[in-house]
Amino acid sequence: MGVPVVTSKASDEAIAELLRGWAPRQRWFAHKGVLAHVERLERTPLDEGGVAQLVALTVRSGEGHDAAHTVYSVPISVRPAPDPDLAHALVGELPDVDGAPAWIYDGPHDPTWTRALLTLVASEEGAGSTTFGVHGHSAEGGLPVPAGARTKVLSGEQSNTSVVVSADEGETPLIAKVFRVLSAGDNPDVVVQTALADAGCGRVPRPAGWVDGQWTGPDGQLAVGQLAHVTEFLAGSQDAWRVATAAVAEGRGFTTEARELGGATAEVHAVLAAELPTEPATPERLAALADGLLERVAWACTAVPQLHEVAAAARARVDAVRHVTGAPALQRVHGDYHLGQVLHSSARGWVLLDFEGEPLRPLAERSLPDLALRDVAGMLRSFDYAASTVPDAGTWGAQCREAFLDGYAAVAGTDPRAGGQSVLLAALELDKALYEVVYEARNRPDWLRIPLDAVHRLLSDPS
Repeated sequence: MGVPVVTSKASDEAIAELLRGWAPRQRWFAHKGVLAHVERLERTPLDEGGVAQLVALTVRSGEGHDAAHTVYSVPISVRPAPDPDLAHALVGELPDVDGAPAWIYDGPHDPTWTRALLTLVASEEGAGSTTFGVHGHSAEGGLPVPAGARTKVLSGEQSNTSVVVSADEGETPLIAKVFRVLSAGDNPDVVVQTALADAGCGRVPRPAGWVDGQWTGPDGQLAVGQLAHVTEFLAGSQDAWRVATAAVAEGRGFTTEARELGGATAEVHAVLAAELPTEPATPERLAALADGLLERVAWACTAVPQLHEVAAAARARVDAVRHVTGAPALQRVHGDYHLGQVLHSSARGWVLLDFEGEPLRPLAERSLPDLALRDVAGMLRSFDYAASTVPDAGTWGAQCREAFLDGYAAVAGTDPRAGGQSVLLAALELDKALYEVVYEARNRPDWLRIPLDAVHRLLSDPS
């Protein structure tokens, strides 16, 4: 490890107490509204001066057999005097941290912290100890770190924190994503994007590198995984959600763009199937899939009484999955695919982002091979949501859905609307809509009609 550990137990306890009050107010903190306890804090500096530091905060919710533990990554900068430029990111002031007064700031907002992270990536060096430490890795043929490294934290993210690193002329700007919930194992965002980039696929941002780490897991054993991922930042691009909703708001068609997006999606799926392991969709796997989908139907119908009248039809629709023959192989997929996960670049066309999968699912599940049609179903549902942003979109959403499927079929060589694939796609799209019904009922009841109408429409379709 390149940077020595100079933390003290008393300082760690003081910082833990400070974070106990601050963390629940942050967007990435998943324990909002429940009683949570800080059980462990591990801390290491990332630079020689000890300004840039990383904390692993183990939080417990519940008691006894119901207890659940989460390890959060909390970047902080520790400064000997207040910094007016960082006033908006102040966590708090402590009288004694490692022997001196300290002002604690939210690390990603401090350019010094991001530069320390990028230095680890560029130099492929480490910091900390064998029980809690980090080590940077540069991607093979990866992008260099900009010399100036001017930084800006992106707003709007829920589960992670991303920092844009600006570049001088001739350099490539970067974006550093800090994973806020630490999970043992390889993060799909790193594994999948790196595999695509190594294969020469231009549908993902080019990689610069990533940061591995080791920490004490909830079970007290050493855990190893990824802490951050650094990739190309596509300046001037727009996410597909903004592009699509602007089109529907202005009464413009979006079928050309949707068709191109379908082709880009199929292109990425093809590369993933070629570069990463696949598994046959055996009758046993399809039966397990059907069982899981039936559980989702039961869960949704219990949670939302409006679904009771369609429960039998929903069960029949998803149970049909177990009888499909000739299903495509299971492979690595995006896992949380919607319009907000795609950028449109004038130079590159559609570029896919954020291959972590659904953030609330365990990391091990998100890394398993799945049906590529699950991504297709997610995007079809996203077009429905985009159409619903205006009072009367007419057939706009349906036209986009068909155009997307046309584009996908043209590149994939098989049509998701044909044969057994249509049965799988119908079940997966219904599954996604049922999840949305429960989510909206609990969080945005004014939006409930969108997925509820979709459930009725999907079940009225004879497929």
